[in-house]
Amino acid sequence: MMFLQYFIWGAWSVPLGTYLGGPLAFEGEQIGLVFGTTAIAAMVSPFFVGMIADRFFATEKLLAALHLAGGVLLFATSQQASFGAFYGVLLAYAFCYMPTLALTNAIAFRQMADPGRQFPAVRVLGTVGWIAAGLAVGFLALEDTARPLQIAAAASVVLGVFCLALPHTPPARAAARVTARDVLGLDALRLLRERSFAVFVAGSFLVCIPLQFYYTFANPFLNEIGVDNAAGKMTLGQMSEIGFMMLMPWLLVRLGVKRLLLVGMLAWALRYVLFAYGDPGPGVWMLYGGILLHGVCYDFFFVTGQIYVDTKAPADLRAAAQGFIAFVTLGAGGLIGTWLAGRVVDAYAVAGGSPVHEWGAIWLVPAIWSAVVLLLVAAFFTHRERPAPRSEAASVAA
Repeated sequence: MMFLQYFIWGAWSVPLGTYLGGPLAFEGEQIGLVFGTTAIAAMVSPFFVGMIADRFFATEKLLAALHLAGGVLLFATSQQASFGAFYGVLLAYAFCYMPTLALTNAIAFRQMADPGRQFPAVRVLGTVGWIAAGLAVGFLALEDTARPLQIAAAASVVLGVFCLALPHTPPARAAARVTARDVLGLDALRLLRERSFAVFVAGSFLVCIPLQFYYTFANPFLNEIGVDNAAGKMTLGQMSEIGFMMLMPWLLVRLGVKRLLLVGMLAWALRYVLFAYGDPGPGVWMLYGGILLHGVCYDFFFVTGQIYVDTKAPADLRAAAQGFIAFVTLGAGGLIGTWLAGRVVDAYAVAGGSPVHEWGAIWLVPAIWSAVVLLLVAAFFTHRERPAPRSEAASVAA
């Protein structure tokens, strides 16, 4: 389940910018808006999961329906050539796909006796699926075609059928009426009264804006400057993600939340600097370095942030707080970031040039933005680490 769940996303999303900017000749802003469809769906999907899916449908049947419908919509997307039609159909697909991220986690948790120990070994297969998709698309040289969308569509249908064979997972009906306030985690707003938490939320929102430059335009950038098998090489980032995830418990005990957050933000700024000055010749090591930093960028920022929220929020607000942070970062920050990235790419287009964009100038924009957010968080964010007992620290490190 996890392998196919993330194989689908990795197959179509990584090379999409290259296809849109190449054969379809979309402008940068249009490409950014297309990638923003998942951010819009990320803001809507909590309502679907929290107010409908969790209460009325067996999870495995709902997953099957969403993935089967998603397969049809992805194939339909591959047949579109105009911006309006492409955007509309992909947005409909995003509304089907984004809720499945929470639903696959939910079905896994419900079937596990000890999710804390068992889930990581299951979830890592999702990263392996993403890597497999990137390697397949890259080595088959399909990045500037509609074929990755069709491969993802076929995988979505396969997963839809497979979901019917998953263990029966009936809805966990809430005892009380679930409101929009519950779903969006608005009760967590009271945590903003504490300055450090407010700084964390603001910093997370602001840093998620430049992050979208990588997710939206890294593959078009690498292809445009002549890097062979760009999608395949980008899977090195997911490989490093697995490695750094294994180091996270050890580093968290020794460095603490604030240092890990700052290292994660610094890695984003450094990645963009490496992209700005790298090239497929003597400077190719900079490109590889920027890709390999993905593990630090993602794990140290996102995973550490989730841990921080879990420790700061009272037990009755933890789910609400996590939902609120996801809405702010993956939703609002992601939507603004994809639009802004597209505008910046358009601003540095070179008519008749080769490459057709001034990528050095483009990558310096998110690099400077990330560095400024890093300085603000370093200056104003405070977090008092709770020293764990020796036995607990040893257990976490293990």
